[in-house]
Amino acid sequence: MSSRRVPFSVLDLSPIVEGGSAAGAMRNTLDLARHAERLGFHRFWLAEHHNMPGIASAATSVVIGFVAGGTERIRVGSGGIMLPNHSPLVIAEQFGTLESLYPGRIDLGLGRAPGTDRRTAHALRRDADVRADLFPQDVAELQGYFGPPVPGAVRAVPGTGLNVPIWLLGSSLFSAQLAAALGLPFAFAAHFAPDLLLHALDLYRSRFQPSAVLAKPYAMVGVTVIAADTDEEARRLFTSQQLQFINLRRGTPTQLQPPVASTEGLWSADEQLGLESTLRYAMVGSPERIGSDIGRFLEMTQADELMIGAHIYDHAARLRSFEIAAGTPAREPEPQPFPVAGASSRI
Repeated sequence: MSSRRVPFSVLDLSPIVEGGSAAGAMRNTLDLARHAERLGFHRFWLAEHHNMPGIASAATSVVIGFVAGGTERIRVGSGGIMLPNHSPLVIAEQFGTLESLYPGRIDLGLGRAPGTDRRTAHALRRDADVRADLFPQDVAELQGYFGPPVPGAVRAVPGTGLNVPIWLLGSSLFSAQLAAALGLPFAFAAHFAPDLLLHALDLYRSRFQPSAVLAKPYAMVGVTVIAADTDEEARRLFTSQQLQFINLRRGTPTQLQPPVASTEGLWSADEQLGLESTLRYAMVGSPERIGSDIGRFLEMTQADELMIGAHIYDHAARLRSFEIAAGTPAREPEPQPFPVAGASSRI
């Protein structure tokens, strides 16, 4: 098993549990962020999804501001903002505002997918297919807004001249190659799209071009970790996430449901195969099992950072899960300096 130690971070979708509310979900999100900060997690990211009854982070930049305002040190950002849904100028202004309010603590992770279905994408008043094709140009435009002022050019105020770290997120090969070409950090969503994980990481590292932003490749991988004091309890907690994936695949997304003692009869054999494939890298179990699984995963991926998500119905159990993850030997207590070219800052 690998003895490598890396920073651990948190991915939270601000889950709305069955019978709960968006307000309660966001209060739990802030409580989790404070918990993660006390435990020494490096960053806390929220993701943009729309028309999802179980996710309260649709207005992602607003929730990032709420979390950053309620914490002190942990980096807070997006995992990610779905850029095809937005004007790059608006995102530059939003994150320029966040960086101005919470300097040195804001990350901007960008995704190429709309984060929703086609009908909802239309309701967002964006042509998702066209905008996805223009993703590289939109990223370059966004980078320009954070650069030094150019006479006569449109400026993001606030935003111009601010050091807001941009990450590219991916679940396929496209963003891995673009991140490599632009010399940007890259995060892969292995928690829901595991098929191309190793291929994407290899492409990113082998084609990486050093930039003014980053001297060498930096790859973060998103995974699910459901930890409890016993394997049996962890498997029970995991059923909430399994049910959520099944309902999403059926086209009937729901609030996060309570765990069940048995999943027999809740889904078909074909659906079970789909679950096993999609969630193949999910780590579920006791502290001993989680420590071993994380070690093997880091050895396999050589990830520079691990971003952990956990869809757990009971908030106290979710806090405990992250506490267990934080105690695994693979976690780097103090993140190493990020390899930024020509700078001493850490992201």
